[in-house]
Amino acid sequence: MLDILSNRTYRHLFAAQVIALIGTGLATVALGLLAFDLAGDNAGMVLGTALAIKMIAYVGVAPVAAAFAERLPRRTMLVTLDLVRAGVALMLPFVSQIWEIYVLIFVLQAASAAFTPTFQATIPDVLPMEKDYTKALSLSRLAYDMETLVSPMLAAALLTVISFHNLFAGTVVGFLASAALVVSVALPAHPSPQRRGIYDRTTRGLRIYLATPRLRGLLAISAGVAAAGSMVFVNTVVIVQAGLGLTQSAVALALASFGAGSMVAALALPRLLEKLPDRTAMLGGIGLMVVGLFVGTWLVVGQTSLMALWFAIGLGYSTAQTPSGRLLRRSSNPEDRPALFAAQFALSHACWLLFYPLAGWLGTQFGMPVTFAVLGGAGALAVWVAYQVWPAQDPEVIEHEHPDLPTGHTHTQGPARSGGQVRHSHAFVVDDQHPHWPSVGR
Repeated sequence: MLDILSNRTYRHLFAAQVIALIGTGLATVALGLLAFDLAGDNAGMVLGTALAIKMIAYVGVAPVAAAFAERLPRRTMLVTLDLVRAGVALMLPFVSQIWEIYVLIFVLQAASAAFTPTFQATIPDVLPMEKDYTKALSLSRLAYDMETLVSPMLAAALLTVISFHNLFAGTVVGFLASAALVVSVALPAHPSPQRRGIYDRTTRGLRIYLATPRLRGLLAISAGVAAAGSMVFVNTVVIVQAGLGLTQSAVALALASFGAGSMVAALALPRLLEKLPDRTAMLGGIGLMVVGLFVGTWLVVGQTSLMALWFAIGLGYSTAQTPSGRLLRRSSNPEDRPALFAAQFALSHACWLLFYPLAGWLGTQFGMPVTFAVLGGAGALAVWVAYQVWPAQDPEVIEHEHPDLPTGHTHTQGPARSGGQVRHSHAFVVDDQHPHWPSVGR
């Protein structure tokens, strides 16, 4: 997997991602301590509100940012957003009012909502071979999982010698280092061949996304991942401490078990996806998560059983989620990728925005067995929808026709086309020439 790091551009971008993730992880720990310092026993409410603000920024800002990304050089945009995030992190230690936390968190997460999809859309251009891109997706998944393990440990070590306010300095350094690494490479440019209005650019990614059958399946899978993942992220502390009567260390071990399962799957995926189609792997992953939720209604009787269950759900989590970049790459022209990645970013986080509070409310009102069952039912429904809307026969090259084009039109010519007529074949994506998905075989 590591051989793709021989590509200098990707190596610098991956390093930028890892460093920024560690900095963000330090900020997460410091933000919790800052909230407690300002709000005391109400810190949970402050952090819950901050999390909601984060998700709202992700859902609302990403498509709008993608509209502007179409007109800006990618490297300039990524570096600017890193500098904005560094500036916000620099101001956080000086916060003295809770409302100031909310404002700064919105600005920080709005910048991240613009940065992340643009960054993700750049990687397929840097690594055009699908085999290499699959390895990059797995490395990215490993980076996210490692961040959940490394950042808290690093923060704990730093807090033995510095105050939590100084953890924000680590975040500033992380974003500045990320910006420097992005500056150090030249990024491919794919300007749109025509000028579009702001509404067209803002909604373009969503329109392409919802017009593509495999991406409608991806949306259903994202909803199932959010249903199962919310059970883990929201209710682990309640299950461990209130339900099983264990310590905070047991909470960390349970979450680490989930992360370990996700990392094992990420390591196995490059070879697995050489043998299985994306649809089979992703439906299998979300299916494993759903089975895990139903098993959880009666299996969780101690720490060992919970860790085993979380490990299995972690396996499914990474298997269902990691290949999504391959689907987005396959379903778009290079100039439309930022908009499409932004659409996936917004829609997937909308799913989390729905299931995060639902998991918490169900757990509080009805207990964990009912929560496992309801979220398992939601996940099962997501699997069924994905199975229905994403056809098993999903070829990349599709024969289709253009009754509105004259014979010999430039669109029907060229090495990537076969037929040279109004009816022809090529790798099909939704774009200006192809606003609707054809029926395969017609």
